[in-house]
Amino acid sequence: MTATSISATRMTVTEREYLRSEAVQSPSAAPTFEDVEQYRPELTGYCYRMLGSPFDAEDAVQESLVRAWRGLERFEGRSALRSWLYRITTNVCMDMLKAGKRRARPMDLGPAQEPILDNLALQPEATWIEPIPDPADAVVEHETIRLAFVAALQHLPPRQRAALILCEVLRWQATEVAELLEASVASVNSSLQRARETLSQTRVHGPGTGEIDHDLLERYVAAFEAYDIERLTALIREDVSQSMPPYDMWLAGRDDVLAWWFGPGIGCRGSRVIPTVSANGSPAFGQYKPSPEGGHEPWALQVLELDEGRIAEFTFFLDTQRLFPLFGLPPKLG
Repeated sequence: MTATSISATRMTVTEREYLRSEAVQSPSAAPTFEDVEQYRPELTGYCYRMLGSPFDAEDAVQESLVRAWRGLERFEGRSALRSWLYRITTNVCMDMLKAGKRRARPMDLGPAQEPILDNLALQPEATWIEPIPDPADAVVEHETIRLAFVAALQHLPPRQRAALILCEVLRWQATEVAELLEASVASVNSSLQRARETLSQTRVHGPGTGEIDHDLLERYVAAFEAYDIERLTALIREDVSQSMPPYDMWLAGRDDVLAWWFGPGIGCRGSRVIPTVSANGSPAFGQYKPSPEGGHEPWALQVLELDEGRIAEFTFFLDTQRLFPLFGLPPKLG
C-alpha cells in the first residue's frame, strides 16, 4: 500500500463495469462512476475523524461506495450527490461504532509513568488512534486532523461526533446536518453544544499549530542520528511528552524522555531517520534501527509536534508493518 492508497483505492472490475452498465447509465441521468469517485478523498478524511484509523476509514469508504454504486439507479436527485454519499457513509460509520469501543492515545488512558522497562505494557491494535498521511481535503485546517483533536473526537457519542465534524470541520449548515441525520435542527444544535462541552474538558488543543520549521527538523534528524544528548536537549521543550503505541506507557518532561532514550531505549543509538509525507498535519519520519544482520530495520514512524521553535511532542508508532507501506517507507535500509 502506498501513501496515496488510502485516498485512491479502486473498485473491482465487476463494480466498475456495473457502474458503467446500461442499468445505471439510464435516461434518468444517474451519476457516473467519476461523479461518485471524486468524493472518495474527502469521505476518507471524514471517516478517519469518525473512526480514528486510516485502515478503518478505508474500509468504511469502500463499503459506503459499494452501497452507493448498488443504489445509484434509485438515486432520484432529490438531494445533492455529495449529501447522499455522506448520509450513506455516516450510516456505515455508525454501524462500525456500535461496538462501543473508542480509540485513544496513551495519555488518554492514565498518567505519565517512570521511564523504566517494567512500565511497558502492550495493548491491542484496536485501542489506538493511528496516523494518516495528510488527507486530500487540504482545504480543511490541519488542526482538525491532528492526533490530539482526532483523539478528543473519540470521546463523543457517534451522532455528536458526526454533527461536530460536519458543522465545525466541514462547515455544513445545521439544517443540512439535520436532514442527513434525520433529526431536527434543534436536536443538531443541542448535540453540538454537548459535543463542544465535552471537547473543552479534553486534551484538544495540543501543540504544533504553527508552520513547520524545516531548519529545526534538519537539526533534529542530525542530532538524533548522532544520538547527541546536548544537541537533542537544545531542540526539545522542557515539558515535552512522548508515547509509543502499542505500549500504553507515556512520558512527560524532557528529563524522562532523554532518560528513556539513553537508558532502556539505547538500542536506538545509530538509527537512520528519513522524512516521509506529513502525518495528521505534522512532520513525520521513518526510524530504522541497526539490524544484527546488517543495515537498518524499521522501528518506528515518528510523528513530531512543534511549538515555539522546539519539539513539543513525540509519538513513536511502532507498528511499522502496517504503517510504513502506508507512508511509502521502504521495508529496510541497506
